[in-house]
Formats: sequence, C-alpha cells, structure tokens
Amino acid sequence: MRFSRVMILSAVVAAGVGAAVLAGVAYGQGAKVTINDPVGPLPDPTHIPTVLPENIKWSGQVGRQQTGTLFGDPSKPGLYGVVYKWYPGAFSQPHFHDQERYAYVISGTWWVSTSNVYDEKLTYPVRAGTVAIDTANTVHWDGARTGEKEPAVLILVGMGPVKTTQVDENGKPKPPAAPAAK
Repeated sequence: MRFSRVMILSAVVAAGVGAAVLAGVAYGQGAKVTINDPVGPLPDPTHIPTVLPENIKWSGQVGRQQTGTLFGDPSKPGLYGVVYKWYPGAFSQPHFHDQERYAYVISGTWWVSTSNVYDEKLTYPVRAGTVAIDTANTVHWDGARTGEKEPAVLILVGMGPVKTTQVDENGKPKPPAAPAAK
C-alpha cells in the first residue's frame, strides 16, 4: 500500500516536473503561436488518447451526486480515475474504503468530516486547488453544504478494486444492505 502511495505521488510530481520542462523548452524555442492561430491536427490517438467531455460516462443523480469515469474501473484491479460532483445539500454517510485514494478539488468547496456521527455541522471546507489523501480504512464522509453556489468537483485516483463500507455511530461496519425487492 505504501508502495502504491509513493508510486502515485511520484507520478504526480514527475508529471509536474515534465510539464515545467516542456514549458521551458517551448519558451526557449521561441514559440510565438497564439490562440488566434489555426489549430494543429488532432493528436494521434495511439500516442495521446483523449475522451471529450460529452463522451465521459456518468452515473448518479444530477442535483445530488454524480460520478464520471475518466480511466480504469474502481471495481477492477489497476489504476483508476473518477470525477465526483457533489451538488449543494448532498452528502454521503459515514464510511471507509479499503484502499487509499487521492483527491484533487477542481472547483467549488468539498465539505468533509472524519466523525462517525453524521452531522453536517461537523464538516470542514476543502477548497478548490487542495489535494487530500483518503487514507484506507479510516472513517469519513463528504459532500457539499446547502448554500454553495456550485457543485464541489473533484478527481479521485486510486488502485482498484476498492470496497466501500458504511459504518454506524460507533465506527463499526454496518451489515451490507439487502438487495432491493423485485
């Protein structure tokens, strides 16, 4: 687990350093192209695969919480990345995950708590630009407070498969929910 954490954080740092180096090289080469110039060709998808916003697969409920899969699958082995949208007034219940996850808040304010007790007054604001580590097997819950002007949007990256376990007010796992009656 520690190895995965180091590898993911190393990848994030390496990406940042690589971007800085590329920016320096582009500047050093005297790149004078502006956004007003014609665009270049679409990148070769075997080199730089892209997914346009309209092609991201979303699940959940607009106005409450939505999840968009960027890559991988949290229920299968391997690296995955998802986007969460927490709409104002929507929260999860206290729970934990069996795998560590890494979050970056893109926009809005993500409200989180590490209490076993669900009380929205116990949430703390995590603002856009913040990185958070969702430590494995530790209780938390999250969402967006009523009154926020926009959803909290964050990227979560981790290694699958990940299992989520709901907890009671003592932090003890709740029994799995019974399947819906047909």
